[in-house]
Amino acid sequence: MKYLILIAVLLFTTILKAQEISLFNSEGAPIAYMDTDDDDMTIYLWNGNPVAYLSGDNIYGFNGKHLGWWIKGIVRDHKGDSIGALKSAFIGYTEYEPYKEYKKYKPYKSFKEYPPYRPYWSNYWSDNSFKIFLLQGIND
Repeated sequence: MKYLILIAVLLFTTILKAQEISLFNSEGAPIAYMDTDDDDMTIYLWNGNPVAYLSGDNIYGFNGKHLGWWIKGIVRDHKGDSIGALKSAFIGYTEYEPYKEYKKYKPYKSFKEYPPYRPYWSNYWSDNSFKIFLLQGIND
């Protein structure tokens, strides 16, 4: 009986882990994670604060501001530079992911601004901080 409970707990935690995707900055440090179980694919910081969500391939803050684009596992800013990415997008190593705090309630979404024209995607990383990029989406 103990083994059945242990297997059930391990299976349940594995399923939960598969529903959250970690996002890393240019140095390979974990900055945020995306809850793929949500309909809007909410992006949370590690402290549990929701900061942004996906609408198609556009990334919006809860304040309605268009932050960038989600293209093939890479977060692109308005200049077309990469600013964040999945672990699979890195050639080298990434840092260990910290423990996640409990998710805080998502705020109401403001009206979305129109996305700007897409720039050409560059092969460079942005000089800006990925965390600050995401924090632009919180409500004032």
